[in-house]
Amino acid sequence: MPSRRRRFLPYLLTAVVAFVAGLAVLAVGIWIGGRHPDAVPKPVRASLTGPEAGRVVNEALREIEESYYRKIPSSQLADTAIAGAVKELDDRFSNYFTPAEYRRFKEAQGSRFTGIGVTVAEDPAGLRVMQVFDGSPAERAGIRNGDLIVRAGGESLKGKDSAAATTLIKGPSGTDVRITVRRDGQDRDLTLTRSQVTVPVVASTLREVCGKKVGVVALSQFSSGAHAEVYAAIERLEKRGAQAFVFDLRGNGGGLVDEAQLVASAFLPDGKVVTTRGRSVPERTLEATGSPVVDEDTPVVVLVDRGTASASEIVAGALQDRDRATIVGTRTFGKGVFQEVIELTNGGALDITAGQYFTPKGRNLGGRGVASGTGLQPDVKAKDDPDTRADEALRTALDEAADKAGCDERS
Repeated sequence: MPSRRRRFLPYLLTAVVAFVAGLAVLAVGIWIGGRHPDAVPKPVRASLTGPEAGRVVNEALREIEESYYRKIPSSQLADTAIAGAVKELDDRFSNYFTPAEYRRFKEAQGSRFTGIGVTVAEDPAGLRVMQVFDGSPAERAGIRNGDLIVRAGGESLKGKDSAAATTLIKGPSGTDVRITVRRDGQDRDLTLTRSQVTVPVVASTLREVCGKKVGVVALSQFSSGAHAEVYAAIERLEKRGAQAFVFDLRGNGGGLVDEAQLVASAFLPDGKVVTTRGRSVPERTLEATGSPVVDEDTPVVVLVDRGTASASEIVAGALQDRDRATIVGTRTFGKGVFQEVIELTNGGALDITAGQYFTPKGRNLGGRGVASGTGLQPDVKAKDDPDTRADEALRTALDEAADKAGCDERS
């Protein structure tokens, strides 16, 4: 709680003595209320022990700790109780992170982490592998794009949010993790040794299609500072003569909403990007910052797939609603809610759904809140075939960008 400055008037000695005595009685009362709530008179019990429901929960945990036939650490009881409460929300996007899990979660927000070297997208059965990094433990184990990780660390990943599922895979460098990978309906168990992995947040290249130079910028996650890397990549490509852009958000599961606002501002001169609404958070409309990096006459294509979610859908949805970009690919994930991370005194954290977000035209891509919705529908359908070396979806996006830049004949 915020500190409060109080101003005291002079008191007579008897008043001071009475005040100190009152504090002592209150302290004893709180102690009795916490350890033996039934010994406290009912009229004052609520003020000393909190709401009835909370008192019952504390009472039950205390009895388990004191009466169960084997010793259960109080920290473990607290973790289990909180995790159970969050699970009963029936919201796959809300999670409780133990202190160890929360440390790994924060680590994953940066561009370096210790893990097996893959980017993944949420899948009902687990985690779908979207990209395998060169030289990573995953590549050495033969994991390929499109594989499905269904178990990790002895736990099923079915129905788990991607943030919770990936914490079971990440861990200290040099330690082993056992995972189950499904391919073509066949499961195989693998033991991989985690190592330090550097995630390329932004990758860019310049391609030429029927005489038009098309800049390709791929963003893997909306981590802190991602917008600056996107801006820098765009500016480098512009200096090399880019006449159109493909912004690749495939497999990008999202990240920070404020980063989504800033990334969208690279393409939009002004106006709405997203509106967020929640029960305990004020409604907020985020607008473009007014300093676009890409000229408004430069064609933009956004490439998406089923792994495009959350902050990625915010950006793609804003550019689609504002008629700033053509969306190419498949239907996106359909996540219409955002989460708020609340740190707890034990070092853990709640990552719980705090509200919904809406595109400039008022669309909520999740449909009914925490249920997956229809997502974004592409303007031009395209899908990559994982069994071929060519990237068919990117090829379609490049052709679309070149057409909009004035290409009359595809090559």
